[in-house]
Amino acid sequence: MSARVHDTIGENIGIALETLRASKLRSALTILGVVIGISTVMAMATIVNGIQSQIVNAIQVAGPTTFYVMKIFSQTPINPEAPPKYVRVRPNLTKVEADRIAALPQIAYAGIWGQVGARLEYEGQRTQMVQVYGADEHFTEIQGGELVDGRWFTRGEVAGGDAVVVLEEKYARMLFGRTNPLGKTVRVGGRPAQVIGLYSPASNIFAPPGTATGAIVPFLMLDHQFDIDKTNALFVPVKPRTGVSVADAQEAVIVELRTLRRLRPSDKNTFDLVTQEQILDIFNKLTGAFFLVMIALSSVGLLVGGIGVMAIMMVSVTSRTREIGVRKALGATRRDIMVQFLTEAATLTGIGGIFGVFVGLGMGRLVSLVLGATAPTPVVQTLVAVAVSVGIGVAFGLIPARRAARLDPVEALRHE
Repeated sequence: MSARVHDTIGENIGIALETLRASKLRSALTILGVVIGISTVMAMATIVNGIQSQIVNAIQVAGPTTFYVMKIFSQTPINPEAPPKYVRVRPNLTKVEADRIAALPQIAYAGIWGQVGARLEYEGQRTQMVQVYGADEHFTEIQGGELVDGRWFTRGEVAGGDAVVVLEEKYARMLFGRTNPLGKTVRVGGRPAQVIGLYSPASNIFAPPGTATGAIVPFLMLDHQFDIDKTNALFVPVKPRTGVSVADAQEAVIVELRTLRRLRPSDKNTFDLVTQEQILDIFNKLTGAFFLVMIALSSVGLLVGGIGVMAIMMVSVTSRTREIGVRKALGATRRDIMVQFLTEAATLTGIGGIFGVFVGLGMGRLVSLVLGATAPTPVVQTLVAVAVSVGIGVAFGLIPARRAARLDPVEALRHE
């Protein structure tokens, strides 16, 4: 029985391929709609996988236990010029608070950081707007990357807010060319600072122009010489000691800050704590929404392909009416005829699905390489994409198949 079914399916696929060869142009146009839809889904799946992989890598650099203290945690930036009342009543984070957190027995590291946008200048050469961090010598422990030349700040430079800067290597080469920048004076947002080191950041696809890290200066220099947005761009990164859980470390930080701010037991916290899991959850929601939009757009291509399948199969039924009559006269049942045309439709869209998978994976890999992200092949999405393409063929081929199966054999034999 199974051998018979296998032979029947093989025979129907052979007939389907022969039919496709006989109508190359119509078949190609129909397949194109499926290719566009499936390739869009696969490209987006590959890109999203790459984004998620890089997010996880970024979290691993900072350490999964690292968390952040912020004035307010909001998924959208708050206008610092006109913040809502619940933000206005919250005090800004201070270096004193960061130092008190760092002194807790549960905490291995805590420091106050800020960031501003500024341009870097040297003897007429000028960069685009870049992100300038005010931090300390522990910068790479939180942000990743590495020092490729020179040195980080000394404790004295951090404590005094000295005008020294570690430049991102790419921007240093842009400003200085082949000249060694160490010891030279560069202007950061118009303020002079001596270059003491070159920094190579971890790859980050979320750093478009204006948000790429261009320079790191001591926090007090940034605080004294720049206007920091203390609502959105001021935070305290915190690393618990080895063996201390994130929950225990957070509890210690909350108790310390509430004590410093003299909050009563009934008062709500006037600060927010953000964990790596929360950051990952936000990015997952963003990429998930992005993926859903792309699926919605690609479904238009699949719909066009499905309608094309229906059209070409209806034409095929009409042009092969006499053939259907002959098959019925020789004993073919309605089920046999229906299976034959459904197989043809599924073969048509299945071929489109396979092509779409390869095109989509290629496009996704190309975009991922341009963005600097790497990710494994989305195997599950690949299998689902092929299954969906075949399912579209079956669904849209059902009406033409039923029409073919219901043809009267006598009338079909008379058809010219």
